[in-house]
Amino acid sequence: MEVIVGTAGHIDHGKTALVKALTGVDADRLPEEKRRGITVDLGFANMTAGDVHVGFVDVPGHERFVKNMLAGASGIDIVLLVIEAGEGVMPQTREHFEICRLLDIKNGIIALTKTDLVDADTLELAKLDAAELVAGSFLEGAPVVSVSSRTGEGIEDLRDQIVGISHGLPARDHSLITRLPIDRSFSVKGFGAVVTGTLVSGQLTEGTELELLPAGQPVRVRGLQTHGNTVTTAAAGQRVAVNVGGIDHSRISRGMTLTEPGVLRPVQIFDAEIEALPTAPRPLRSRQRVRVHLGTVEALGRLDILNRNGQIKPGDKDLAQVRLESVAAIVPGERFILRSYSPQTTIAGGVIIDPAADKHRKRDLPAIRQRLASLKDALIEPVSTVQILISGAGPSGLSFPELRARTALKRDVLEQAITAAVSSQTVIDGGGVYISPTEIDGLSKAVENTLDAFHRQAPLSRGMPRETLRESVFANIPDEIFQHILSSLQSAGTISADKDIIRRTSHAATLTPDETRVLDKLRGAFTAAGLEVPRLDDALTEAVSGTAFKAADARRYFQLLLDSGEVVKVTDEFYFSRQAINGLADILRKFAATSPDRLIDITKFKELAGVSRKYAIPLLEYFDREHVTARAGDKRLIL
Repeated sequence: MEVIVGTAGHIDHGKTALVKALTGVDADRLPEEKRRGITVDLGFANMTAGDVHVGFVDVPGHERFVKNMLAGASGIDIVLLVIEAGEGVMPQTREHFEICRLLDIKNGIIALTKTDLVDADTLELAKLDAAELVAGSFLEGAPVVSVSSRTGEGIEDLRDQIVGISHGLPARDHSLITRLPIDRSFSVKGFGAVVTGTLVSGQLTEGTELELLPAGQPVRVRGLQTHGNTVTTAAAGQRVAVNVGGIDHSRISRGMTLTEPGVLRPVQIFDAEIEALPTAPRPLRSRQRVRVHLGTVEALGRLDILNRNGQIKPGDKDLAQVRLESVAAIVPGERFILRSYSPQTTIAGGVIIDPAADKHRKRDLPAIRQRLASLKDALIEPVSTVQILISGAGPSGLSFPELRARTALKRDVLEQAITAAVSSQTVIDGGGVYISPTEIDGLSKAVENTLDAFHRQAPLSRGMPRETLRESVFANIPDEIFQHILSSLQSAGTISADKDIIRRTSHAATLTPDETRVLDKLRGAFTAAGLEVPRLDDALTEAVSGTAFKAADARRYFQLLLDSGEVVKVTDEFYFSRQAINGLADILRKFAATSPDRLIDITKFKELAGVSRKYAIPLLEYFDREHVTARAGDKRLIL
C-alpha cells in the first residue's frame, strides 16, 4: 500500500525533526536550510511499516514560504499537523490547517511535539488548543499523539497511527489519466534530467512516451525510482523520481506536469466553486487579482464571481470563474488555493468544475449556474459528466479528444461513458462528434426552414447548393454534424440530395402554361440541334420571341433543364442535350472496340461526330473532364 503523508504547522515546531525520527532521513537538503536551521523548501523522506510504504513531504513552516508548502500539499493522503506543546496553535498552524481543509484532505493526525520540554498541565492546554482549532473539521476526533523527536517518546505510537489510518483509506480512483505535477527538477551526471513529484493518478512505466505541459514537449521515461529504489513501474499515490529523456533539466520547472501525450490542453480560464475563509479580510470580488495555487503551480489570475453581486463574503461558497495570466494543465475535481496578491495571505480555496470554460455573459448567469451545479455533482460519475458537457457544448458538440481534455478520463473509461450515454439516447453520435438530441432537433428544423425559405424565393430552382446550406446553418459547426443531419433527414424522407443540390422532398418547380411553352421551346431547340447546337444567348432570345417574357426569364426556365440533366453544360457558350452527348459517347466506344490502340485524333473525331472544329474541341475537352477520353499526345485515348 502506497501512502503520502504531508506535514503542516508553524515554523520551528519540529516538523523536520519528527520526519527524521520516523524515517531516519533529514529532509532538509539545502545548504541554506542547514545554515539557518529552518526548512525553506520541500523535503522528502520515506519509511516502510509492514505492508505500508509511506512517502513523507516535509513543508516549510515560515509564512514567507507558504507557496512552497502549497506545492507539496497536492496528493497528500494524510496530513500530520504538528503543534509544539509549549507554544500551542500559532498563526502558521492555523493557515496550514485551513489550507489542508480547503484542499479537502480527509485524514490526519495531530502530533504534539517537544513534549519532553513541558509539564503535564502545559501538554493538556496544548491538547485543548488543538481541539478548539479543528472543531467541526475533518480533524475533529483525529488521533492526537504526544511525541518527542529527541527522546523518541511517542514515535512508535505515531507510526502505528499512520499505518492504521493508511489501512482505512478508500481505494484510489483509477479512471484518470497519468499525471505527475512536478515539484523539483535537477540533473544527475550520466543520466540527465530528473524530476520528482507525487503521482496523483495513473501509472508511469519505464520506456513510455509522455508530454511535458504546458510546454507541449514530448519526453521519454528513461528510468524510475520510488522510495530510493529503481523500479520499472510506479503507481498513483507514490513519490516518484523520473529520469526523462528528450529535454534538458534547465527547461523544466516546478509547476509543469508530466502526463499522457495529446490529452490535456493548457488553459487560462476555468470555472470553479470557491469557498472564502471566514478570516478573509474582505469579500472576494470580481476583477480581484489573486495568486492561484494549483498542485505545484503558482499563477496570477483574476476572479469573475458568477452571481449578481459579484462577490463572495467571508465564510461563504459560490461559483466563480478564474482567469489566469499564464497557461496551466488542469483537470476537473482538482483543488486549489487562493491567496491575496499583496500582502500574501490565504483567503480562499476551491474545486475546479470546468477546466476549459469560455468567458461568460452576465445575462446567461442563471443557465451557467445551473449547468455548473449539475457538473459539480457529476464530477465523480463519468456518464453524467459526459452528458452535461455535451449538453452545454451547443450545436458544435464535442469530439472525443475534446471530451478527454475536459474530463482527463482514461480512453477506455471515456469510451464506456460515451457508449452508455449514446445508448440512453441522451447523447447523439454525430459521426464522431457528440451532440445533444435537443441541438440535433434544432439544427434539423433550421435546415428545413432554410430550404423552405429558399424554395419560396427561387421556386424554379431544383434546390439549394450544399455549401450554401452549410454556410447558412452550420457556420463554425463541425462538418461531421452537418453530414449526420443531412443523412438523417434523407433517411426520414424530409429532404433529397442530388449531388451538391439539396431540396425538400416535397418541392417541385411549378410553371404556368406560358412558362411551360417557353421551356418546351428550349428543350426542343437543343434536342433538335443534335451536336450543332446554337449559342445559349441565341436560344434564349428565340425561345421568348413573340411572348411577354425576356431572355432573363428564359434563363431561369433553362436552369430547370440543367438541373434535371436533360441539357449538359460543355462550355459557357455551348450546351448539348443529354441524348446527343450520350449518343456521341456510344459512337466513341464503338469506334474504340474496333481500334487496336483505342486512340482517336481530332480529324477522326470530327468525322464520327459530324461536327466542325468549333464544336469538336469543346466536346473533346468535356469528354476529358468526364473521363470518357484522356489526352495522349496530340490524340485521345478512349477509356
